[in-house]
Order: sequence, then C-alpha cells, then structure tokens
Amino acid sequence: MDNKQDILKLLRSVADGTISPEDALLNLKEAPFEDLDYAKIDLHRSVRQGAAEVIYGAGKTPEQIRGIVTAMGERGCKNILVTRISPEAAELLSDAVPVDYHPMPKLAIAFPEKRTGRGNIVVATGGTSDMPVAEEAALTAEAMGNQVTRLYDVGVAGLHRLLSNLDPLMSARCVIAVAGMEGALASVIGGLVDCPVIAVPTSVGYGASFGGLSALLSMLNSCASGCSVVNIDNGFGAGYLASMINQMEGIKED
Repeated sequence: MDNKQDILKLLRSVADGTISPEDALLNLKEAPFEDLDYAKIDLHRSVRQGAAEVIYGAGKTPEQIRGIVTAMGERGCKNILVTRISPEAAELLSDAVPVDYHPMPKLAIAFPEKRTGRGNIVVATGGTSDMPVAEEAALTAEAMGNQVTRLYDVGVAGLHRLLSNLDPLMSARCVIAVAGMEGALASVIGGLVDCPVIAVPTSVGYGASFGGLSALLSMLNSCASGCSVVNIDNGFGAGYLASMINQMEGIKED
C-alpha cells in the first residue's frame, strides 16, 4: 500500500466482498517495506506522514540511488525526492527513470507529477549566495503540493528590499527564512508576520561565521516569537516542515 487512498480502497473491497480478509491481510503484511539488501525502502511512509520516503543522495553510489528510486517507482510512488545528489548520479538516474534535476540545490525529483499548489509558503533569503539552500526548501515544498513564493536577496543589509514585499509575507501560512552571516533575517521576519517562521542558517559567510554556526546561534536566540530553527543548510527539512504546517492550515480552512 503506497498511500492512505490505497488502504481505504482495500478496506472497501473487503467490505463489499471483492477480496477476502485473509488476502487483504496478506496485502498489508507485504506492503510495509522492500528489502534491497543495501536499503530497506519504507513503503508505508506516505501512509504515516503523507509523503513518500526521501532519499539522501550524499554517500550513496549512483547505482544504489537508481535501485531505490526504481523500486519505489514500481510501487507507484511519484515526486520522489533525492537530495544532495551529484550531477553524475543524476545523469545515471535519468537514464533509468523520468527525472527533473535541479543543479543549484543538487536536488532530483524522480517520476515528477504536477500537483496543484495550496496555501502559500514564502521562502526568503538574506542574499543570493543563500539560494542553493533556499531552492532545496522551495522545491521540496512544491513537490509536496504547496504554492511557494520566492523572495530572494532581501537581507538586512538593505531592509527596504524586504519591506517592499510585505503583502506576500503577511498573507503566508508559513515563512522560511534562509540566511548566513549573522542570520538576522529570521528575527526581522518573525517580528512582521503572524504565521510560523522556519529559520534556516546557511554556511555562507567569512571565517568567524564558523560554517553557519554563527547564524545558527543567532537564530536559536531570536527574540521574535514563533521562530523555529532547522540544521545548517537543511533546506529540505525546512521545506518539509513548512509543507506540514501549510497542509494543516489548509485542512482547518476546508
């Protein structure tokens, strides 16, 4: 079973006598994961969390990535995210399955399927150099069925750039603030909006930024209420969390 609709369909088949309870039980027992020796694919992830398992590409061989994605595709998974995947691995993967590859964030979307975006998530960056992390967040959220508005290079060095975009910020259900250096952008946005702010520290900056640690500590110590913080350069984590917040807000409105 690849999603909640599949399980519901199976239960209805049991109810109308199309399938026996024993066969349905066997179907469910076989579904939870597929063992490829080097990976155990969690095929019930979408049932539990609403999205298919995401593949972290760094550290995996191109052949391993291709094997995992191919197996998931055979079970009907769509919009399979592969994060931190090299161009070489993405090229090998594209020879086997349909892939949209985005070189800036090193993100691949296998078996891409257009989804209608709901709500509005804003992804804002302090500078242009933060865009790779921001794009990972934005593309993750879009692949999960969210509408995303990008506001890039609106950092505190020129605050008027941010203030000229108050309409999309104040109509957002969630804002992802991506910044390196001192990481002040998240606090500024947090003091302007009435929705959750997800702060993403990046490793952008000179020596004393300590590879993003300075921005991380600034964001953790933000005086603005409603700001949460993910790990350094973790655009995927921010996009995923923003999607969960946005989808929950959508359910309330519906």
